[in-house]
Amino acid sequence: MNVMHEPTAQQIKDEKLYRQMGMTDEEFDRAVSMLGRLPNYTETGLFSAMWSEHCSYKSSKPVLRKFPTEGARVLQGPGEGAGIVDIGDNQAAVFKLESHNSPSAIEPFIGAATGAGGIIRDVFSMGARPVALVNSMRFGDLTEARDRYLFKEAVAGIASYGNTIGIPTIAGEVQFDNCYSKRPLVNAMAVGLLNHEDIQKGLASGVGNTVMYVGAKTGRDGIHGATMSSAEVAVDKEEELPVMQAGDPYLEKLLMEACLELVKSDALIGIQDMGAAGLTSSSAEMASKAGYGVEMNLDLVPQREEGMTAYEMMLSESQERMLVVVKQGREQEIIDLFSKYGLEAVAIGKVTDDKMLRLYHKGEIVAEVLADTLAEDAPVYYKKSEEPAYYKEFQAMANEEPNVEDLKETLVALLKRPTIASKEWVYNQFDTQARANTVVAPGSSAGVIRVRGTNKGLAMTADCNSRFIYLDPETGGKIAVAEATRNLICSGAEPIAATDCLNFGSPDKPEVFWQIEKSADGIAEACRKLNAPIIGGNVSMSNEVNGVPVYPTPTMGLVGIVHDLAQVTTTSFKQAGDTIYVIGEAATEFGGSELQQMIEGKIFGKVPAIDLDVEVNRQKGLLTAIQNGLVQSATDLSEGGFAVALCEKAFDAKGLGAEVTLSGSPVTALFSETQSRFIVTVKEEHAHAFEQLNEDAVRIGTVTDREEIRITGEEDSVLIDGTVEEFRSAWKGAIACLLSSEA
Repeated sequence: MNVMHEPTAQQIKDEKLYRQMGMTDEEFDRAVSMLGRLPNYTETGLFSAMWSEHCSYKSSKPVLRKFPTEGARVLQGPGEGAGIVDIGDNQAAVFKLESHNSPSAIEPFIGAATGAGGIIRDVFSMGARPVALVNSMRFGDLTEARDRYLFKEAVAGIASYGNTIGIPTIAGEVQFDNCYSKRPLVNAMAVGLLNHEDIQKGLASGVGNTVMYVGAKTGRDGIHGATMSSAEVAVDKEEELPVMQAGDPYLEKLLMEACLELVKSDALIGIQDMGAAGLTSSSAEMASKAGYGVEMNLDLVPQREEGMTAYEMMLSESQERMLVVVKQGREQEIIDLFSKYGLEAVAIGKVTDDKMLRLYHKGEIVAEVLADTLAEDAPVYYKKSEEPAYYKEFQAMANEEPNVEDLKETLVALLKRPTIASKEWVYNQFDTQARANTVVAPGSSAGVIRVRGTNKGLAMTADCNSRFIYLDPETGGKIAVAEATRNLICSGAEPIAATDCLNFGSPDKPEVFWQIEKSADGIAEACRKLNAPIIGGNVSMSNEVNGVPVYPTPTMGLVGIVHDLAQVTTTSFKQAGDTIYVIGEAATEFGGSELQQMIEGKIFGKVPAIDLDVEVNRQKGLLTAIQNGLVQSATDLSEGGFAVALCEKAFDAKGLGAEVTLSGSPVTALFSETQSRFIVTVKEEHAHAFEQLNEDAVRIGTVTDREEIRITGEEDSVLIDGTVEEFRSAWKGAIACLLSSEA
């Protein structure tokens, strides 16, 4: 039996033991001042977890206030398990994006799987049935064995959890760069559907109402997970790592079904996932939000290990657990409901009127803290911000075109780059068709599911070009939002709301905090212009390897409505004879581009400029054309530029190819990553109507019935000529080839 002798309150102060829990001297003094006495060991644990960056957003709150969070469709903005937007017909979409970066750096299979499990719980805690998963991941460039291992295991973890619970993974993105070597980013997004009357919130209200614990038993796994997720992982140090919390998707499936039945009961007052900081965050936040207190007897908490202390029970992050508040006297109904699913539902406490979080263990009060001091009154820091020297240096550089000797060889090399190459190796591991509502599976601009009982669809995507954000955070932030909305537009969807996962290095570094501030400025402006309010999200700081931050990676998850499923549009060519258009001209903009990284082995200079007014106009014109039935296929231009996007349109189009003519410098025309650009195919009879709606569209060629890609330049010079198969084989097998490497 594991018996732990806890230090006294005086020892905690004198020996500064709170530092081991992630608290600073100032924070400990603040807690003492709020309590009016020294906190005991359990109370110190409560403060340390709730005041961690992961739970309190203490360094990022001033920045998050910049984001637009309201809109005509927004039913629930930030502050609950997930955000909610109205999609008409008394229905709503519920979604959120979250990180599981630190756990995935240590135990990638478990870390990625529990990331998927946690975000699913966030969605069904709102009363919604999860209907789709999206992921966004970053890894090293797969040249090192450790990075290949992290990539393989993280993908397997996500697949294992989502496939087992029966929720399709229908969209996502994976990018590779050495800055993420040994420190991957694993961001998971879940999307759910509900009727307006079924919306639930995490509230503990009504004096005397019963606090119930439902789901899996509590163990010693994941203790101080929130604190760990707020700190750098020193990957090369031989040190004892925390016990990771493992997930059980079979149990979560039962828990989900039980909770979705529970939300139909008028006995339910509030429900919240025990996520980061476990029982501590759920109880303190539910009480604080409602303006009440919560009293719990920890002897009643279902435990799977003997001799657990109050500290361990409150800070465990064991998975598949929920905290619910039900009307006094209705407890047996809840117990009976959960027992149908083979799950425990145990009354462990009650709602009080004194706003305290009060914990009993073995007949004694072991913690007594105002819930607000934990949840609402965490310190807020205005960190020092300083423009890095590299930014000034890069901004002073002229835009120059890389030197390319062989255009075709360069295109083939780009198609093999893991960030550009086919992600089939990833999504073939996912069940993309579970629940039989998938309209567009991974491999197109965005995933689309049908909304049952209607002729509508929900499109979803996640996006971020972190190289751009590193070089110019404000412009890069705008591009992250714009690219995500482009993905939805190209799928025939109207963007309606966003969620974010802000992955950065340590906010204590002024240059990093500057990146955070500036990228937030860009994201906020783009969200306002593109009508995509941010309804929830997550901040993940201290993503560093031995003191070196990863590129700033504020990932944007977006959801849009396809108003009529007949308007769903995909990337691939549809038929020979269709006219090929490019919307938007290429400029000499290669800073942070895939071509620059490939040729130079590094990134530098100015990123492509973006004019949000131009972006809005082009997106509106293209979406209107799609909704009017004028468009056969659409794709936006991103990594690798025009030539890569053109090839990708042919890869899944059986028997088709393209002949196009481009003007201007060949390298720029083929490989520049200039923003706000699209390749669109249109039936010849719709060409005039399409051009009327898209004044920046230029006719450049035709879809052919030959599996060849032929690109000519001015005066009929041949720039690239090859078979679709030779380009496809380079693109298709690249990731599997890298993973089989023994180097």
